[in-house]
Amino acid sequence: MEKTKQKQITDFLINNGVIIVMFLLVIYTGLTTANFFTMNNLTNTLMNMSSRLVIALGIAGCVITAGCDLSAGRMIGLGGCISGVLLQRIDYSGKFFPGMEPLNVILVAFIVMAICACFGTVTGFFIAHLSVPPFIATLAMMEIVYGLNLIFTNATPLGGYTTEYTNVGSGRFLGIGYLIWIAIIVAAVTWFIFNMTRHGKYMYAIGGNPQAAEVAGVPVKLTLILIYMKAAAMYGLAGFMLGAKSGGASVQLGYGYEMEAIAACTIGGVSVTGGRGKVSSAIIGVAVFELLKVALQYLGVDANAQYIAIGIVIFVAISLDIRKYVAKK
Repeated sequence: MEKTKQKQITDFLINNGVIIVMFLLVIYTGLTTANFFTMNNLTNTLMNMSSRLVIALGIAGCVITAGCDLSAGRMIGLGGCISGVLLQRIDYSGKFFPGMEPLNVILVAFIVMAICACFGTVTGFFIAHLSVPPFIATLAMMEIVYGLNLIFTNATPLGGYTTEYTNVGSGRFLGIGYLIWIAIIVAAVTWFIFNMTRHGKYMYAIGGNPQAAEVAGVPVKLTLILIYMKAAAMYGLAGFMLGAKSGGASVQLGYGYEMEAIAACTIGGVSVTGGRGKVSSAIIGVAVFELLKVALQYLGVDANAQYIAIGIVIFVAISLDIRKYVAKK
């Protein structure tokens, strides 16, 4: 009995090692540096987490089905650029569409999500109906979206946004930033889809065993298409959020964010082998990554060296996930 408890404790420490180390790093940073444990720093961290969480929640559905989405970063860039050209001030000297009145901010958010969802639907179709591996299908879509965005914007940085749009990135409701509210709403909707709908049940069934799911009557092909369509819509929304926060956009907006989102999901408990993962997993993973970056900044670690730390965390997180899968087998 005692050996069983010791094994459980050991497994818990190993499987959650990254989270435990990050927690200790945060405590150490807070005790050794000034202004780390402040409301201002917490608010800034939550604001940075908001768009990252939306991306991670989109990718989580793909990872749960043992897939991935490498097109997320470029889709974010497309979403940010489309938002930008539709929400520039009419008197801005570098206006992309001269003379065009800026559209309603909420309408633009839905337009961006719809456009990106179309690309996600195409990706899902190739994965579901033509059995193209998700890695290859999303890699191809990544290049296509990037090329289209370069042609669309002529690789020109965008700016001169309306006050209504930039307020999305800086405004508050009940003392909480609009971006944080958007992330909360997306997380709540995603939780409902994952846990309270047939689509959610189908998603987990496909991740566990796609062949058995199909035999059981699960519409595997349709479910996969919907997963990648939904994920792409979230990437577009994240691009809209990042554009509002930064007050500008370019084709490089969101570059590389997909890798961090996949790693964040894995750290939180979304298994790359499929079939396991929750909304809370994405929240925990994104929080770990953001706190890691903030802690390293406060500790004075070189900005370039931070990439090394993030890479090590990804290595460890994926290795621990694979370890749990092998142990389960």
